Amino acid sequence: MAKKSNTGRKGRNAGAGSVVRRPDCEITALYADENGEIFDAPGIGGVGRIGGDIRPLTPEDLIPLPESADLMFLPERQAMGTTPDGELIPLTGQAVAAILPAGYTRTMLPGFQMQEGAGRLPLYGYTAVAVYRDELYVAAAYTDENHKWDPENYNTHDLKKLVKQVKKDLPHNPLVEHLANCSLEWHCCTAENLFYRRWECGIPTSPVCNANCFGCISLQPAECCPSPQSRIKFRPTPEEIAEIGIYHLETAPEGIVSFGQGCEGEPSLAADNISAGIRLIRAKTDKGQININTNAGYTEGIKKIVDAGLDTMRVSIISAIPESYDAYYRSSYSLEDVKASIRYALGHGIYVSLNMLYFPGFNDRLEELAAWKEFFRELPVQMIQVRNLNIDPDAFLSIMPPPQSGYTGTAAFLQELHGAFPELVIGSFSHYVEG
Repeated sequence: MAKKSNTGRKGRNAGAGSVVRRPDCEITALYADENGEIFDAPGIGGVGRIGGDIRPLTPEDLIPLPESADLMFLPERQAMGTTPDGELIPLTGQAVAAILPAGYTRTMLPGFQMQEGAGRLPLYGYTAVAVYRDELYVAAAYTDENHKWDPENYNTHDLKKLVKQVKKDLPHNPLVEHLANCSLEWHCCTAENLFYRRWECGIPTSPVCNANCFGCISLQPAECCPSPQSRIKFRPTPEEIAEIGIYHLETAPEGIVSFGQGCEGEPSLAADNISAGIRLIRAKTDKGQININTNAGYTEGIKKIVDAGLDTMRVSIISAIPESYDAYYRSSYSLEDVKASIRYALGHGIYVSLNMLYFPGFNDRLEELAAWKEFFRELPVQMIQVRNLNIDPDAFLSIMPPPQSGYTGTAAFLQELHGAFPELVIGSFSHYVEG
């Protein structure tokens, strides 16, 4: 399992080699020893990877390591670098990756060589990292700014006290207990917002799903890798849903209640309870927004929820090509069902965004870009939220169709979409949508 290093944000551990500032090797590779100590490799150029292709990093690829990013070493994966004349060579230690905070989109994966028999990596968004100008830099782009998701706003010293207060206010609601555990154990931001009485609050509803996503964060086969959070085990009633919704929307600034959290399956499978809960909420308050995060594969359920008074819908999606979509979601529905749900929501005035699961060397394939352009011509959604796909890179590529052509690169991919659809908002977060 990958292990966090104790490397600080802008330095390497004691004993790390100093950076040799050479005009022919200004970006320096990193590697980790068997204890997870991270070092730079003087004279060896840093590399990144797009899809299966390892290539040298350039200054144009890099931005400074974000304040709340972390470093991890990748066991059973040998670090790689380049000599001053451009030859790709293995290093003596393990590969190192950065894990980015929300709002940053990685543009290159770490470059490494898998060792024989290597196990699968845990579900993180591994990003190329190197030393540049004597600082740590990453291959990424800043996609969206939203102070509401700044880590400094969460896990504060008074959170336990706030949890106790909401438990006192809503003493018989099992959702409060579930969200308290999500807050204190898993540090889920949308769960914590219930107790902070602000912004977007998650209301999980569904213990089951109609997809078997390769990168599911709440349910993984035992032989794979641990899920980063546990799935809800009960089905909240309409009254329990409404009690949380009313409590939050009545007082929270820019309040949102959202169905479809990381700790549940597909919320539209709980459409009867959700739609009844929405009607109970709207009978008491017209404040705030009601949102669903969904795979949108169960169109009849989506229709019920839309008709009950939904305001916004975010659809998880990885590809606009059916074969690629099916390879990842492994679902009981088709991409055409997803399109039907989006079409119905748009036709009923719902603000629709796509939660685009992003992987450099996959989404930016030329055939993917062409398919996305056709998708947006058919279904003019209002926003794309680009999210780094948390997954083992090689495990992901092993299940996906091979590329049919080249890559545009992440920056060009997003620029092409923005140029073709200038009204399409491209970001990383759900935003409060003014009515």
